[in-house]
Amino acid sequence: MYGKTVGKEDIFYYVYGFLHSPEYRELFANDLKKMLPRLPLVEDVRDFWKFSKAGRALAELHLNYESVAPCDEVVVTGADSSFFTVEKMRYPKKDQKDTIHYNSKITITNIPAKAYDYVVNGKSAIDWIMERYAVTTHKDSGIKNDPNDWADEVANPRYILDLLLSVINVSVQTVDIVNDLPKVKFE
Repeated sequence: MYGKTVGKEDIFYYVYGFLHSPEYRELFANDLKKMLPRLPLVEDVRDFWKFSKAGRALAELHLNYESVAPCDEVVVTGADSSFFTVEKMRYPKKDQKDTIHYNSKITITNIPAKAYDYVVNGKSAIDWIMERYAVTTHKDSGIKNDPNDWADEVANPRYILDLLLSVINVSVQTVDIVNDLPKVKFE
């Protein structure tokens, strides 16, 4: 149907791109929770290549998320303090998500609202980072989980801050790519 120019990688990236289709995810949300996805093959070869190209770009972003540069518009204040230890990141107010208080010295502002549209397992990728990279103590065992230990171990005190900034940009770019996917109609 598509000719001999389609390789295994092209099909793999088509699948990855297609799995990000908002129409597909919405229509088959219940099925995707309980069984392996079934993907149709689009009729227009141009749409196949758009999904494949988008899937390749998404895979590159999602696999190499730690090395993605911060968004140009995001502003970080206080990083010159060299105090990168994090206890628990917070929003100034529940509904004010354009700003994150990283710690008592560092604040991240001008976070694009669309960055929160990239949702993984029901929560934005940014919220996952904020939740997982907080100092916690297990109630029953008393074991303390301190993400700063990893930053010390890899000798990069900025690791958590840089990770958060990268995930903000990965989220923005993911949303842009997904918004440019071909619209899919199911009959």
